[in-house]
Amino acid sequence: TTTSHSAREAQEQASLPYTWTQTLQDVTLIVPVAKGLRGRDCNVRITRQGLVVGVKGNDPIMEGKLARPVHVDDSTWALDGNELHIHLDKQNQMEWWPNVLDHHPKIDTTKIQPENSKLSDLEGETRSMVEKMMWDQNQKAQGKPTSEEAQKLKMLENFKKQHPEMD
Repeated sequence: TTTSHSAREAQEQASLPYTWTQTLQDVTLIVPVAKGLRGRDCNVRITRQGLVVGVKGNDPIMEGKLARPVHVDDSTWALDGNELHIHLDKQNQMEWWPNVLDHHPKIDTTKIQPENSKLSDLEGETRSMVEKMMWDQNQKAQGKPTSEEAQKLKMLENFKKQHPEMD
């Protein structure tokens, strides 16, 4: 059942040594650490496909291969009180991540409700691509042809008109 699946997912996520959120552009992690630490006490290594987070002299709090590649230069971390805030800039900004590290429990990405990203925030080409994707998704949901399928049907109709002998 969906409720038990959601409950299991919530439980799995709650058992992780961090909390995380994402937008299509980035992933944000909050990792609780001991009070009184300084930035130099922390060991945070972000690579294109990997992440290590810990406190120097201890085993890593989390370590492994990222679910998807990130832009290392645009990914950052900061110590805020007893929390490490880690910002990962996604390389592919058109997909949701099922998890942060690929060996951690996955979330159901089909249930993600994107918040506060308004079409008006997007620039020209991206906006028209997203509008087309939304239109196509809506058409598909109604059992109607997508823009590409409609274009193919139109070409086929025109071809039939020009070649009535082939019907």
